[in-house]
Amino acid sequence: MGAVFASRKVVQQAKLHRDNQRGISWASGEDGLRVGDAIVLHGGYEDDEDEWDTIRYTGASPGVDKDPKTKKLLRSQSWSYRDNAALLRSYERGYRIRVIRGYEGDERYSPSKGDGYRYDGLYKITAVRDAISKSPAPDGSEIRICQFDLERLPDHLQVQTDLEQQVLQALEDLGEQRSTPQGQEQDGDPSADEGSEEKFPLTRSMRVRRLVRDTAAVKRIKKLYEGECQMCGLRLEGPDGKPYSEGAHIRPLGKPHRGPDVEPNILCLCPNCHVRLDIGAVLIETDWSIVVRAALFGTALRTNLKVEKGHKVHPEYLRYHRDYWRNRELGSPQ
Repeated sequence: MGAVFASRKVVQQAKLHRDNQRGISWASGEDGLRVGDAIVLHGGYEDDEDEWDTIRYTGASPGVDKDPKTKKLLRSQSWSYRDNAALLRSYERGYRIRVIRGYEGDERYSPSKGDGYRYDGLYKITAVRDAISKSPAPDGSEIRICQFDLERLPDHLQVQTDLEQQVLQALEDLGEQRSTPQGQEQDGDPSADEGSEEKFPLTRSMRVRRLVRDTAAVKRIKKLYEGECQMCGLRLEGPDGKPYSEGAHIRPLGKPHRGPDVEPNILCLCPNCHVRLDIGAVLIETDWSIVVRAALFGTALRTNLKVEKGHKVHPEYLRYHRDYWRNRELGSPQ
């Protein structure tokens, strides 16, 4: 999960998708009928909606039913078309679906053009429906589309090692037990009240979670900056000369934030700056300027966040981080 592939052909060779052009992949079920097993999100249809945890996906159409230039539909879709029928059958049977995102998809979650395509894990189809496309047919009539709603499976149900599954399940169980009096999960939130009923140090949960979540996306960002902190410029090295840095998620993972584990939501930071970001001691404005909100000692921060070419930090995550911490200022409503 999180692996990138230079082209659709490479995705096909990795056996994640059976075709190098179609959006819907299928396999043969136990009864010999086709069942959908994977989809590609690559800016194929204007009616697609990607919110990472949930996806609204438009079904497929024969090539003759699409405008080759605009990619818009010329006529309505059909549930009897083999790709749509296969994905519908997977919904009826409760099969899991692999999701691959391409560089032309939603920029909040898609890999860069240089990375091509990325495998983002398993989803389940939660609903299907007939819908009307945003754009009409050339003659002005409505175009009906086959629409699928998908929901990302929890981390412990993704394909992982047995150890990762056990650790993530333990963390989720712990998180359910240590909710605040208001019932709000404090998973990964270092701002939890000191007087709460917390029985385990938050740092313990956060540290284990980071070790488990040092995913392919985090590794790519750390490699891009060669371990150099984007906020202060510090580059830590061990006796072996290898750099140490941490992948910091701007919009935190897990409840209640539900940030995605994708490159536009990740910074390469030293441990100190990672904590500064996590506790709201610094904010990053839309012009990349770093706003210091609490007294800092030691290494000076840069005036602006360093952003390398090919690292498309998305402003929506920075805005979420700013809004979250500004709303938690002394005297503000919680």
